[in-house]
Amino acid sequence: MPLRLAIRLRRTVESRDTPLQKPLQYLKGVGPKRAELLGRLGLFTPQGLLYFLPRDYQDRSQITSIKDVKFGSTATVKGTVLDVGLKATRGRRTLLEVLVDDRTGTIAATWFNQPFLAEKFRKGQEVLLHGKIGSYKYLQIVNPEFEFLDEGRGDPPARPYASGIVPIYPLTEGIGQGYLRRIAMRALEECVPYLEEVIPPSFQRLRRLMPLQEAVKEVHFPASMESMRRARKRLVYEELFLFQLAVALRRDRVRQEKGYAFSIGPNVDVHVRRLFPFRLTGAQERAIGDIRRDMESPRPMNRLLQGDVGSGKTVVALYAMLAAVANGFQSALMAPTEILAEQHYRTLERYLARAKVKVALFVGGSPGRKENLEALAKGEIDIAVGTHALVSRDVHFKKLGLAVVDEQHKFGVLQRAGLRLKGQRPDVLVMTATPIPRSLSLTLFGDLDVSIIDEMPPGRPPVKTLWVSRKRLQEAHEFLRCRLREGRQVFVVYPIIEESERLDLRSAKEGARLLQKYFPEFRVEPLHGRMSSAEKERIMCDFRERRIHILVSTVVIEVGIDVPNATIMVIEHAERFGLAQLHQLRGRIGRGAEQSNCLLFAEPASLEAKKRLEVFTRTNDGFIIAEEDLKLRGPGELFGTRQHGLPDLKVADLVRDLPLLVQAREDAFRLVEIDATLKKFPTLKGRLQGSSLGGLSRQGLASVG
Repeated sequence: MPLRLAIRLRRTVESRDTPLQKPLQYLKGVGPKRAELLGRLGLFTPQGLLYFLPRDYQDRSQITSIKDVKFGSTATVKGTVLDVGLKATRGRRTLLEVLVDDRTGTIAATWFNQPFLAEKFRKGQEVLLHGKIGSYKYLQIVNPEFEFLDEGRGDPPARPYASGIVPIYPLTEGIGQGYLRRIAMRALEECVPYLEEVIPPSFQRLRRLMPLQEAVKEVHFPASMESMRRARKRLVYEELFLFQLAVALRRDRVRQEKGYAFSIGPNVDVHVRRLFPFRLTGAQERAIGDIRRDMESPRPMNRLLQGDVGSGKTVVALYAMLAAVANGFQSALMAPTEILAEQHYRTLERYLARAKVKVALFVGGSPGRKENLEALAKGEIDIAVGTHALVSRDVHFKKLGLAVVDEQHKFGVLQRAGLRLKGQRPDVLVMTATPIPRSLSLTLFGDLDVSIIDEMPPGRPPVKTLWVSRKRLQEAHEFLRCRLREGRQVFVVYPIIEESERLDLRSAKEGARLLQKYFPEFRVEPLHGRMSSAEKERIMCDFRERRIHILVSTVVIEVGIDVPNATIMVIEHAERFGLAQLHQLRGRIGRGAEQSNCLLFAEPASLEAKKRLEVFTRTNDGFIIAEEDLKLRGPGELFGTRQHGLPDLKVADLVRDLPLLVQAREDAFRLVEIDATLKKFPTLKGRLQGSSLGGLSRQGLASVG
């Protein structure tokens, strides 16, 4: 057996022999049946239990005498069980009453339909109760949480955590708070001494972090709320530090690779700029400056270009692609949909009408595919534009120097990597018109350099957005008719294609039929994803040429349509869309000098849906919208965790813990600058290799052995 494999196997066996990694069923007080229930909470080892943080805390440090409790308040009382009574009520319900006395008075702890609890209580027990105070004939504490203050009859002892600040854990059926607290205490007593520090001492001092073992104890059973906050800070920092360290290692590995050092002198710069019939914005100039420096470096470019819809990202990407072509290389531009790919193709052809640059389109059923594939392999095509068809096995570049991925979050990790593998370490530029909150940018794209286009081209008035109730439907139709008679065009977007019995939503097809009745003098046509490429292209061509006045669509128009004459966007059932999607849809208008308007037809039933619409009507700033969307929905719904590499964070909250994320990132990147192999930090290296960090494990840790 090879020595390295033997060492690895020995370490695996040793790690399972430590109390931290043993199956949870062997922790005293658990056993096979309860271990199965705990597995539903994702708890399989004592170490997992130690990092299973409470979702909340109750302060029971103030014990109230029964004579002093107030009706309607929440209180903690302590006393002795006098009697246990179980009786039937109307409707086959049961009422359990446990009378408790503390020498100042008597109170009845009551539970409905929980007869099994009667077996837990016996006369003479000392018990602590926490709940809401009620009154029915006599004083009650309704459905309280309870802890026995004597030994737990075979379970771990209850006394250390019955009062004071008490943790509230997430639960599953068959597992109660009291039981979770007891086994958490057991895990702390038996396993905490085996926890090893992984944060370098210098960073612990710099960030004033609590020692790990103390933090794990305090986060479960804190001496005070301040102590709990310090403990949580320590654990959050460690989790984010480990993730950012993996990001830093991946970035360092990429930067060690040798790529192409392009030459982009004044001559190339002037020739490229002559193709643009307008002056670039300051933000575009800054982004181009970043990209030029990257491309002139011998390291492969790995840059994210963020910019709102209509901010001019395509022009910046075209500058980079033409710079690569001027150096004798090919470029590729991959888009998530055929409509967007075709839009890019037309845009590039328009800009390159006076240039000797050959552009070809590669989508599912594009004509002349065989001839284009041969020309691409020979180097006769300079820029290939397409969908994921570009990563097909039969697509070969002669000399790919730059890969551009648009709306990159809509692609899977393998598709993005597949395009890069079509060349020999080409420069990579990924673009998104979906503004990304800073916390997500530092996690999802933490290994990328970032350029932001935060300035719109001059002469474009901001879109006015109005939330319209159904009562004003006739008024809205008259507004549309006026704009149509002025020669403007209208988008109408529905969330679904056809009627559904389960959803009370008007479909795009039905909506198109009704709108044709409302506006008989204008042409109305539907567009949706189930149409063939030829059908979609025919309809889009008619809309661009103003032969269609109202385009009724699904979210297939979310990206890739540029019709400046379309100045009205109507979104039906707007409460069904997320904020980011609404922002993308609104971005289809406001692309010319005329005032554009976005009308939201919505009857939101939930408070969250109302908040989304209020945020959306209040601002056009995509980054503000993205931050609000993150607060409302959380990171897991904004981007698919598995597909897009979002870390599976157990402790940290990307919204609340952004300041700690920034600190952890600074420290992790500083550490990699000092020791990119982590030879001086073997414990940290081992912890990193044994963790699961959102798809970074194989990529980022390859460089540390």
